[in-house]
Amino acid sequence: MYRSGAVMAWNVFKFCTALRGLGSIMILLVLGVVGVTYYAVVISNYGPALIEGGLGSLAALVILVLFHVLLVMLLWSYFTVVFTDPGSVPPNWRPTVDEERCDTDPLTGPEFSVVSVGTKNPRIRYCRKCNQLKPPRCHHCSVCGRCVLKMDHHCVWVVNCVGALNYKYFLLFLVYTFLETSLVTLSLVPQFIAFFSDEEIPGTPGMLAATFLAFVLNLAFALSVLGFLIMHMSLVAANTTTIEAYEKKTSPKWRYDLGRKRNFEQVFGMDKWYWFIPTYSEEDLRRLPALQGLEYPSKPDLDTQEF
Repeated sequence: MYRSGAVMAWNVFKFCTALRGLGSIMILLVLGVVGVTYYAVVISNYGPALIEGGLGSLAALVILVLFHVLLVMLLWSYFTVVFTDPGSVPPNWRPTVDEERCDTDPLTGPEFSVVSVGTKNPRIRYCRKCNQLKPPRCHHCSVCGRCVLKMDHHCVWVVNCVGALNYKYFLLFLVYTFLETSLVTLSLVPQFIAFFSDEEIPGTPGMLAATFLAFVLNLAFALSVLGFLIMHMSLVAANTTTIEAYEKKTSPKWRYDLGRKRNFEQVFGMDKWYWFIPTYSEEDLRRLPALQGLEYPSKPDLDTQEF
């Protein structure tokens, strides 16, 4: 039994190491899909249709404008997720009270000293891997090798953890990816149907291959991202994360659930002008401590919940 546990731990470690090595490969893969799609939509199909003029040029203009706007927002959101730290525990950070257990009694110095020498204290969350205290809703990421504030998951597509400081950007990346891939899929439907007809299709073999590949890829991404987006919207509505949803699956109540409107604001902020772009207003950063990843408003009347 001990041997199997050791083998499992070794395999998990190798898996985490492999995920770290995927970094630049996944970014290149994303850019490759974008490149094929751009070639198929702009260069092969709707760019020439726009130049030709006529009634078809108006439809081409609309598609190209929407395509480029969504593409800019998609790439902006994507690289913001990639290059934004999801949230690290500040050096020498210490909690004043045990927020997750709803305690009001202040934590004392001796309690921290006991934890640091290896004795467990239910009032203090401590990471044995990082050898540091853990803020509320913080979890250790085995891929990144550190604790992440309000960690949701480690995403290989963005080569980063998704946590308190970049969760909104990740959600916007999903939204714009779904909208862009749906637009591309719908706009290439006529060309895709033409592949199975007896009509002669204009364009070089390379253009035809790029169009076919772009349609299949964007259809697959649109369907897969839609399911992922629905899941994360439900998590936002409940003010929880993927990890927390798994940990509290047997709990009927969740102390951080403040109602759908406030739950949404805990992720996207209160300033509506900033909801659809991957950044926050200075005012939101000041008035919403949850956006900093260390403090979270909760319902004090709920029973103690420990994670």
